[in-house]
Amino acid sequence: MGPRGCTESPRSRVSYPPRSVPPVKVSNNRSVQVGVRVRVMGVDPGLTRCGLSVVENGGGRQIIALDVDVVRTPADDPLQRRLLAISDTVDHWMDTHLPDVVAIERVFANQNANTAMGTAQAGGVIALAAAKRNIDVHFHTPSEVKAAVTGNGRADKAQVTTMVTRILGLQAKPTPADAADALALAICHCWRAPMIARMAEAEAKVVEQRRKFAAKVKAAR
Repeated sequence: MGPRGCTESPRSRVSYPPRSVPPVKVSNNRSVQVGVRVRVMGVDPGLTRCGLSVVENGGGRQIIALDVDVVRTPADDPLQRRLLAISDTVDHWMDTHLPDVVAIERVFANQNANTAMGTAQAGGVIALAAAKRNIDVHFHTPSEVKAAVTGNGRADKAQVTTMVTRILGLQAKPTPADAADALALAICHCWRAPMIARMAEAEAKVVEQRRKFAAKVKAAR
């Protein structure tokens, strides 16, 4: 499903544009290289509706939407069947789009217990699928996503959808909200990735300095 239509069709797929450059790994210990195209898969996890998106970013503010969809599972299906349906679809997406990184919404502590459980279970299935393919996974809170996309960490879904549509230059607003949220997560990661990389690099330097200091102390004894 292309980004222009943004309609729901979890099982129907179309051909996608090839990468303009070879895949680039966006790891915690690497800064994002300006001009290098990075493919981000954004996921709004859930059992009833799981939003999936893929965007491409060249290191600046411009982001291109490649695909968006929503996976639905019947509430009366056994849990294992619902998770399997999500897993099968996510496997297909990852093998088709070959994302460099996956951005997943972090479970919100104040959510309804049942909702939080379903979100965590779906998110775990997706993180596992990424790990099997050696794809980096990053989690972003709802407030981080809202702040990145709208400038307001308390923005409502309508505001998020409006800004996602504007940022990506879509002809129509992505629906339902789960689709817009998945795109928002991908956008959020594209714009937060440089900061995440710098923080990881600084943390690695601190760890290395501590290691060297401990070695000096040990050698002086």
